[in-house]
Amino acid sequence: MASAVTFSLDNKQILVTGGAGFLGKQVVQQLLAHGAKAEHISIPRSKDCDLREMGACQRAAEGQDLIIHLAAHVGGIGLNREKPAELFYDNLMMGAQLIHAAYEAGVQKFVCVGTICAYPKFTPVPFKEDDLWNGYPEETNAPYGVAKKALLVQLQSYRQQYGFNGIYLLPVNLYGPEDNFDPRSSHVIPALIRKVYEAQQRGDKVFPVWGDGSPTREFIYSTDAARGIVMGALSYADPEPVNLGTNFEISIKDLVTLIAELMEFEGELVWETDKPNGQPRRCLDTSRAREAFGFQAEMDLREGLKRTIDWYRQNPG
Repeated sequence: MASAVTFSLDNKQILVTGGAGFLGKQVVQQLLAHGAKAEHISIPRSKDCDLREMGACQRAAEGQDLIIHLAAHVGGIGLNREKPAELFYDNLMMGAQLIHAAYEAGVQKFVCVGTICAYPKFTPVPFKEDDLWNGYPEETNAPYGVAKKALLVQLQSYRQQYGFNGIYLLPVNLYGPEDNFDPRSSHVIPALIRKVYEAQQRGDKVFPVWGDGSPTREFIYSTDAARGIVMGALSYADPEPVNLGTNFEISIKDLVTLIAELMEFEGELVWETDKPNGQPRRCLDTSRAREAFGFQAEMDLREGLKRTIDWYRQNPG
């Protein structure tokens, strides 16, 4: 059962950075479902509003009651290895300046969406929020993870010094229809779906996969994640970070096998063990979200994958 609403959306002006993106569209739908008015929701576009510039952040924050910060420069292992400096700078500047601009503008509440990449490389499983500072993140995505984690420190210090109401949520790996399927920057599920689809189109008999398949991951369907974010915005007002996940762990080997099965791909899976695995295990302790504001994920992984595959088959490329 959800916790009591402490922040009403009634007649509130709401800014959703990244609101036109994969997760952002779902967050906007959840806001509308919880009483926000469409004409009161602002969605800045990067071409008109570069949040790496303080002036843009100040203009975006002016007159807002609630800011949900989803915008990020993000991608898979390939992008993290290719552009670590950009990922660190862009994400730190966007978040730090927007939080400061929100405080200066008198914004009533700020919801910052962090990343599971912020956790230490070797974190006891399931990941508890209190373990966030017990080590350095996995090297390939550390620049992104550290930049996003710095925003938690900023929100906590602004709360302590200024009484600024900022919360920090940590969704696990997202997936779902309308995900980013660009092979240069996509995450594991959309990347695999596209690769299997293209292998089928070519009639390939062999399917190469990065790593050895041993790492485990947890995935949350985008609609579930969006619901958790809005529930947090409505009913959570504490300084401690909160995990949003499913508490269900699957190995990459089992995930690839499941996707191949759902897509009826009959070729041979070949593991490229010279390629990086990324973090060894990821699975979240989700008890804080359940206890603090009643959030529990609802979408089963197999069903969520079927819906994502169906969407991509209708929208390939």
